[in-house]
Amino acid sequence: MKIHWLVCVVATIIFWGAYVPTIHSGQLGFGAQRGPLRAFLFVGLAYFLVAVIVPGVLIFAFQREPADFPTKGMTVSTLAGVLGALGAFGIILALMNGGKPTTVPPLVFAGAPIMSVFVAMMMHPPKAWPQWQFYVGILLAAGGAAMVLKFKPA
Repeated sequence: MKIHWLVCVVATIIFWGAYVPTIHSGQLGFGAQRGPLRAFLFVGLAYFLVAVIVPGVLIFAFQREPADFPTKGMTVSTLAGVLGALGAFGIILALMNGGKPTTVPPLVFAGAPIMSVFVAMMMHPPKAWPQWQFYVGILLAAGGAAMVLKFKPA
């Protein structure tokens, strides 16, 4: 079954957009003093269930893909997982140290796509430098995050 990539993008926007408010509520569910790290522990459990069990079953039980694991793929993918987990941990620490669920997401989700493009450009250098509109887009993203923060609900 082939899913159009834009459907996956929209799903990711929904999931990641719901992540910070949901993890904040999870932290509160454990109690203010002991919630953040316990909540992150359960995020890790969820990652294990979704990112280890499901692909493992698809690869090994249903043989959806060949079960070969080249070293480069394993190494770089593990690094990506560490980066993702550290990003989630950064959100936990931000909320733990005074960040609010209405403040942290606009900063993270405006900054992360910009960082992603720069990292992708370092890993896969473009043939030419970006046009001026690229830099205007960065300014617009920053301005959009600033507006969201300034006019967020009280």
